Amino acid sequence: MTEKKESATREAIRNARRIVVKIGSSSLSHPGGGLDRERLDRLATILEQRMQDGSDVLVVSSGAIAAGMTPLKLKKKPRDVPTKQAAAAVGQVELAKAWGESFGRYDRVVAQVLLTAGDLGKRDRARNAQNTIDRIRFLHGVPIINENDTVATHEIRFGDNDRLAALVSHLVFADALVLLSDVDGLYDSDPRQGNANFISEVPHPANLEGVEAGDGGALGTGGMASKLCSALLAADCGVPVLLASSDDADKALTDASVGTVFAARPQRLTAKKFWLRHTADIQGSLILDAGAVNAVRKRRSLLAAGIVTSRGDFHGGDVVDLRSEKDEIIGRGMVSYSSSELQFMFHMTTDELPMDMQDPVVHADDLVLLPHKQ
Repeated sequence: MTEKKESATREAIRNARRIVVKIGSSSLSHPGGGLDRERLDRLATILEQRMQDGSDVLVVSSGAIAAGMTPLKLKKKPRDVPTKQAAAAVGQVELAKAWGESFGRYDRVVAQVLLTAGDLGKRDRARNAQNTIDRIRFLHGVPIINENDTVATHEIRFGDNDRLAALVSHLVFADALVLLSDVDGLYDSDPRQGNANFISEVPHPANLEGVEAGDGGALGTGGMASKLCSALLAADCGVPVLLASSDDADKALTDASVGTVFAARPQRLTAKKFWLRHTADIQGSLILDAGAVNAVRKRRSLLAAGIVTSRGDFHGGDVVDLRSEKDEIIGRGMVSYSSSELQFMFHMTTDELPMDMQDPVVHADDLVLLPHKQ
């Protein structure tokens, strides 16, 4: 880590023209549930100032479940999914109303955009979301993006608003992502246990070896592990990230002098590569022999001759995982043929196939490599 690299990342966040700001539940709620309007108003004022300074700001706001607890007279955060979804259904109305009133002090209109990570798994739905958000901004509205907890189940349990913020930051071509919560940055272990060292800059994921990340708190669902994964996801896609406390939101959104920053990869992933790598719905797997594994790792097209077998029921145009015979995931790609068609193609060379089945099973332009640990 060098001062030059750190200042370059912080400078990029300071100067970002389009910025996504994710705000956690604990930063908007009272400890026992219900919205803390004083804290929400303070954050809206800070976001307004960033917009006045010339940045385009999109808000990913948690807090729907916490906001619904008071109207429903719930004393503590519900544990079962139906009650969580009921609280979210009530709380989404409360949350949108609160943001609208708060930004209304500055004559700004807000728009509620409810998404799940699954909405971004289909390219047409992702494009629709992108077009809607872009139009809101064109009309000078403030998008308040939230996970659609009333229909989500897996996302509620695993706190995907952090991940959703990372996905949205790429979707809208953001220049920076700021994650605001109840923690002031990344430590190499739980700071509540003592002897934890603060990490100011993460130049590369390799620098995180030995770092321990924990789970969420009483009201939030996304703990440090969720924030860390989301920060790395956004950085891997070319978006620099700042992880900071909402108490330091003014500094985070002015000079970016607080918290932990994550350096972005030099080149941003294309929309297709990003979709394949991070959001596409996976419909099955192809098992490859050693030669095909080597070809894929060299970013060459996958041919039928190198496929041992397939798993799952998929169609041409679907996305599948590419795995070795040891079940190690190598990459991910869009297949040209259905699983039923492939049954007659395994191990066959191109010359042995009918003319209408001689295209690569996965073209090089339609595949991405995945980290070894996946």
